[in-house]
Amino acid sequence: MRVARLAGSVIVPRFIFWILTMRTAFRWSLRLGLILSVLVALFVAHSIWFKPVSIRIFFERVFAEYLFKNPEMMSGMRILPPWMNWYNDELADASLAFEDQMREKLKSDLATLRRYDRSALDAETQVSYDMLDYFLGLQQEGDRFRFHNYPLNQLFGLQSGMPTFMATQHQVESEGEALDYIARLSKFPLKFEQTMEGLLAREKAGIIPPTFVIEKVLDEMRRFVDAPAKENILYTSFVDKLDKVPADAMDKTVRERLLGEVEGAITAHVYPAYATFIRYYEQLQPKSTGNNGVWALPEGEAFYSFAVREQTTTAMTADQVHQLGLSEVARIEGEMNEILVAQGLIDGTIGARVDAIAKRPDQRYPNSDDGRAQIIADFQSIIDEIDAGLGDTFNVRPKAGVKVERVPEFREKTAPGAYYNPPAFDGSRPGIFYINLRKPGEIARFGMRTLAYHEAIPGHHFQTTIQQELSGVPMFRKVLPFTAFSEGWALYTERLAWEMGFQDDPLNNLGRLQAEMFRAVRLVVDTGMHAQRWTREQAIDYMLEKTGMPQTEVVAEIERYLVNPGQALAYKVGMNKILELRERAKAKLGDKFSLARFHDFVLSGGDMPLTQLETRIDGWIASGG
Repeated sequence: MRVARLAGSVIVPRFIFWILTMRTAFRWSLRLGLILSVLVALFVAHSIWFKPVSIRIFFERVFAEYLFKNPEMMSGMRILPPWMNWYNDELADASLAFEDQMREKLKSDLATLRRYDRSALDAETQVSYDMLDYFLGLQQEGDRFRFHNYPLNQLFGLQSGMPTFMATQHQVESEGEALDYIARLSKFPLKFEQTMEGLLAREKAGIIPPTFVIEKVLDEMRRFVDAPAKENILYTSFVDKLDKVPADAMDKTVRERLLGEVEGAITAHVYPAYATFIRYYEQLQPKSTGNNGVWALPEGEAFYSFAVREQTTTAMTADQVHQLGLSEVARIEGEMNEILVAQGLIDGTIGARVDAIAKRPDQRYPNSDDGRAQIIADFQSIIDEIDAGLGDTFNVRPKAGVKVERVPEFREKTAPGAYYNPPAFDGSRPGIFYINLRKPGEIARFGMRTLAYHEAIPGHHFQTTIQQELSGVPMFRKVLPFTAFSEGWALYTERLAWEMGFQDDPLNNLGRLQAEMFRAVRLVVDTGMHAQRWTREQAIDYMLEKTGMPQTEVVAEIERYLVNPGQALAYKVGMNKILELRERAKAKLGDKFSLARFHDFVLSGGDMPLTQLETRIDGWIASGG
């Protein structure tokens, strides 16, 4: 047997020496492991509670903390794998106490961000820094106007938003997700109770909705609860979800039990929650003083000034926007007039003559389910055509697809004519272009191409999906919206499609110009109602005169601007800036200018303020394109 000599000349067998050595090594390994664990824990705690060593960790922390506090957002985005859907039976806290927590978090995040040395960051990280600094700073500035909105409104209020979320965003592919759905229905009363805190605070502050808002929301909520539970969208959409679950994954007995629980939850939890809102709006109705813009609210003028800057991401004033709108209306009116005269329509306003074309039999669909189905099919065909025909206009294309669907029927009456929802991050849901089919006979064929390009390809679907698919950037840059950028891009692509020859038919071009006129008119009526004290009726008459849009659509639009002041300004301001930057790049780069590279560079940074986009494009031009 081999032996080993230890200190003190003690002779021990080698295996005993090995055991002693291993024990010592183990003790040191354990100590080292404990030390490393403590260091890791300290690093994690420091990154969570204090200024992280790396600004990239800070970027992700800001986003993660916000995301994890918003279960609905997590269900809609589907960033985490299915086995981590611990949030799927929860609803976001809507209480004033939670709002206060988030306000303090915002202030803390902004202060922490500004403790980093921007000059020490690389160029791309500086872009992220500037974007987050702008966003957080603007939110902090607007904190004084936290109650200057209407949580229940005819367009995007909680009373319609929650059923829409459950129907379109909450995924049901298993019994567990079905039980999560039911659990969320049972939490409607708490969500509504928390929202009521904010409604009462607004009433106390003198923030009372316009009369039409109260009337339409009451009508919507009454119709919602008057329907038998089995006819409610919360039930019918659940049936549709279960129908997509394979028979071998869920037997009939389980399905029937789940359907019974959904029916019971609607009756026991959802409808009583709505009854609370109905009673409140009934007693609020006599306190409403008319259909005024925000000028009638406390600090209304200051609020609208902020809203203009927030929505346009520029330093423009309401008066400057109004004057821009008037000049653009006059320009577009001249171009539309040429087409109308060529069509033999000489007399009458632009709107009246466009309306005459829109009512022609060759431009109309039947007011029937067959007409609705044909509209969806035609929109999908238009999208597929341009998707295949973009050629070398874009190098960067989204991976996810886009499909056309009908706006949920219970929302049709007050919803906008169309809108877009982005794909899920996990690929389980494509981008969806929703078209409002409340009156299919009012959808004129000559305007369909422009609408499809705006909402889908190469408009919002490209802009939003490419942003989601960005790599090497903080998560917040994949989701943070800036309306002037996103809507400006979508409006820009309407013109781009025309430049590429997709609207060569004079009537299709008339549809494009009508859509641009619609956005120019928005500049006039939004500032008119909120800054110059136009009446709702005055704004409706002006839009009818200039656009030729159907009365129902015009009314829905004008009422939209009254509950979302300033948002409608973003479209034309954003489009004009993108066109201005494109022409600047063409002039300075000459033969080196590439339209595809310009588009790629605009989209590859994600949504950003227009001021930051201008700086970015100027840098691209200086580098040689």
